[in-house]
Amino acid sequence: MKNIVALLGLFCTLSLYSQDTNPIIEKLASEIEKEVIDLRRHFHQYPELSNREVKTAERIAAELKKLGLKVDTGIAHTGVVGVLDTGKPGPTIGLRADIDGLPVVERAPIPFASKEETEYLGEKVGVMHACGHDTHIAMMLGAAKVLTQMKDDLKGKLVFVFQPAEEGAPPGEEGGAELMIKEGLIDKYGIEVMFGQHISAGLDVGKIRYKLGGIMAAVNSMKIKVKGKQTHGSRPWGGVDPITVSAQMILGLQTIVSRQMELTKEACVITIGKIKGGFRSNIIPEEVEMLGTIRTLDKDMQTDIHKRIRKTLVNIAEASDAEVEIEIDSGYPITFNNHALTRDMLPALYSAAGEDNVMVMNPTTGAEDFSFFAQEVPGLYFFVGGKPLDVAELDAAPHHTPDFFIDESGLITGVKTMSYLTLQYMNKNN
Repeated sequence: MKNIVALLGLFCTLSLYSQDTNPIIEKLASEIEKEVIDLRRHFHQYPELSNREVKTAERIAAELKKLGLKVDTGIAHTGVVGVLDTGKPGPTIGLRADIDGLPVVERAPIPFASKEETEYLGEKVGVMHACGHDTHIAMMLGAAKVLTQMKDDLKGKLVFVFQPAEEGAPPGEEGGAELMIKEGLIDKYGIEVMFGQHISAGLDVGKIRYKLGGIMAAVNSMKIKVKGKQTHGSRPWGGVDPITVSAQMILGLQTIVSRQMELTKEACVITIGKIKGGFRSNIIPEEVEMLGTIRTLDKDMQTDIHKRIRKTLVNIAEASDAEVEIEIDSGYPITFNNHALTRDMLPALYSAAGEDNVMVMNPTTGAEDFSFFAQEVPGLYFFVGGKPLDVAELDAAPHHTPDFFIDESGLITGVKTMSYLTLQYMNKNN
């Protein structure tokens, strides 16, 4: 009789976790929804820039300690890690949220809009969570609360990784996921798989988008110095005009993408975002500096495009008797979703949002340093909807802009998704 009762208990437990939805997750997520929104509003109102997330980290650590988790701080400068150890054998799962804001002055008409100001690269700037990292923190803290209350039903360990400087460390500093890994995060905590999510201002609340393989592009920053010979603006033949040469280079870079790359294979982008040279209208300057970004979704194309950039710029410079210096940094790699892991975790996404609300997406030429984690262990990264249903996708303010806006009713989807992913992975790997 005891064996029958035990088997019935096991059957009930297995049934609970194989249903489309888990009533415990649904109940707990619903109960803390207001708390998650309140946390989001706090972090939104008081954003901090990359590697400067001091008060943000303090609040995160305090919230994790309330849950009774083991908390480590000061990781990669301002990163925070909370560990939920069930005391039972099982996998060690990493859940990641980024925590930094951007040098953007907020224009969104909300009562908790940021009024923060700071200095960035020697200039006074506003600070705003213009990419939704405030929602990532809140959703992760919500998932931590749900999963902590479900500790008796879990096996293994959960490592909640709150990562600074996703938007890039200030010049001359290290930071972000790359520095966390360099400091030994993966080995120290024994992380064997990583899950990450990003709110999307252009995706309806309640929906999830994912993709197998490369979901976000590799990014490389580029600095180009064009050296000519200064002369009077009335006598261009008396010097070498680096401004004209730079204009030719910009056009040449665009033909690399439009005429030399196989765009039916994967997308790629070369953008020059800054050009500086000269002081007066009647002086041809000696030097021009350009800053740009390179986005690629295929490693072979990345290598090829870098070679073509150097060849194009050098040849244009030589044709005009100018000189050129080219610097391309190591940047972020492609954010790559492990194929097997992504397929295995689809039921968790369906449980969180409903199968009809989970969609395969095209890759985006945006970049993410979650990619560094996904190089170390199998990773899954996906997008959660944050667009109000009554706003057309084309009318939604893009990320990294002053009008960026998130419908907070979408946050509960992120809380549930991280919770379901945890259960799905633990059950499949026990």
